[in-house]
Amino acid sequence: MANSDSTLPVPASASSPLSARKENVVPASSKIKELTESRQELLNRIQSLKTDLQSWRYKLDGQVKVYRDELSDLKKSLNVEVEQLRSVSNALEFQELKTTLQQQQEDVTNSLRNLGLQDASEETKEAEDVKPDNNEDTAQDLPKDNGKDTEE
Repeated sequence: MANSDSTLPVPASASSPLSARKENVVPASSKIKELTESRQELLNRIQSLKTDLQSWRYKLDGQVKVYRDELSDLKKSLNVEVEQLRSVSNALEFQELKTTLQQQQEDVTNSLRNLGLQDASEETKEAEDVKPDNNEDTAQDLPKDNGKDTEE
């Protein structure tokens, strides 16, 4: 029977774990290598995206600065134009007010004349304007004294 013991085949369970370990080790190391390569590719892509993002942000900051400068210049220009319009508007309003006041003064004067009540200052002005003319007219209209008045 000793012969039969030595001829017995080696049980499969005894040789299996050793060979299974070798088979499992090889795929695990290839998986690790594959994962490491994948990780490196992801890191490279992330670094590339980070660089692209920084470049994009730099360009965007530049554009924002340009637009802010343009807006600032436009705002200054607009403020200058608004001030010019205000000064012109004030001048026009003053002229319109002056014209309106003159018209109202003329209307009041005409109304007083129609009522027979002239402004005292106007009467004085008119009297002064008429006085020199009347003196000259009266001097011409009056006959000269040639001694006729004394004879009668």
